[in-house]
Amino acid sequence: MATRGDVEKGGVRKEAGKVPSPLYPQHEGEREWVPWIVPVFFVANITVFVVTMYANNCPVHTPPKDGKCIAHFLGRFAFQPLRQNPLLGPSSATLTKLGALVWQKVVHEHQGWRLLSSMWLHAGVVHLVANMLSLLFIGMRLEQQFGYVRIGIVYLLSGLGGSVLSSLFIRNHISVGASGALFGLLGAMLSELLTNWTIYTNKVAAVLTLLFVVAVNLVLGILPHVNNFAHIGGFLTGFLLGFVVLMRPHFGWMERYGMPAGSACTSKKYLLYQWILMAIALLILLIGFSAGMAMLFRGANANDSCSWCHYLSCVPTARWTCTN
Repeated sequence: MATRGDVEKGGVRKEAGKVPSPLYPQHEGEREWVPWIVPVFFVANITVFVVTMYANNCPVHTPPKDGKCIAHFLGRFAFQPLRQNPLLGPSSATLTKLGALVWQKVVHEHQGWRLLSSMWLHAGVVHLVANMLSLLFIGMRLEQQFGYVRIGIVYLLSGLGGSVLSSLFIRNHISVGASGALFGLLGAMLSELLTNWTIYTNKVAAVLTLLFVVAVNLVLGILPHVNNFAHIGGFLTGFLLGFVVLMRPHFGWMERYGMPAGSACTSKKYLLYQWILMAIALLILLIGFSAGMAMLFRGANANDSCSWCHYLSCVPTARWTCTN
């Protein structure tokens, strides 16, 4: 009997209780998820960065006393002096003008839209390249498995979760970047891997990929304009969302890429433990977002409860401080 996934993909019948080789040829009439939301996010982030650098116009807006613009031959697209921005990017003033996350403006000037706009801005080329490589490697694979709706939800809500946690801890400087959303994809990938552990053959490779991407972004997180609070908030949000919206990849993807040949399959779409995990994760998500939003717009400062947590966001050096 064909599963629901078979019906949605063209009604191709399979041998009862078995799946074929994970690399079997595509049958005529089957529909396959073709990623498009992740490429759209990719292009959008790059476009916003180009617009940001155009608006920044370092040669015109940076006084000589502040230092020389980097790559001056780029004209108005030249980067700020390294002592202002070591990531090869625009000034803090430009990022703030275009929608960076600023606690004062969110809480006291009622600009809550910055919780979302900040995730499309990047502090520099280094920041942008690291994030976009992560988006392509992680996001494309997840969208092939689960489709654009669920991955879009994880990306956007994780970015929001990272922004909320950032605002609770960071008051004295700005925050930008898609890191929260990307860490959400990593968190969702981890929870999906855990809940569907038995259907995969390349578990070690998946774990190593996760560890590598997390390590790179955590290192960048100690630099100005990039913060690990966004990473943590996004990761936790995505991890919980993974249990809610990524309970099972679509059947066709598992047949081609995930399940070992001859693996037994079940007629049940979701198992009992998946429903339990979904309920728990959804409850924690609702409580977490409600409490976080309430604390944020009430003006609460999470640093009052954690005197050392600010070092997770920025480590001062001889070239820059963490108070500007």
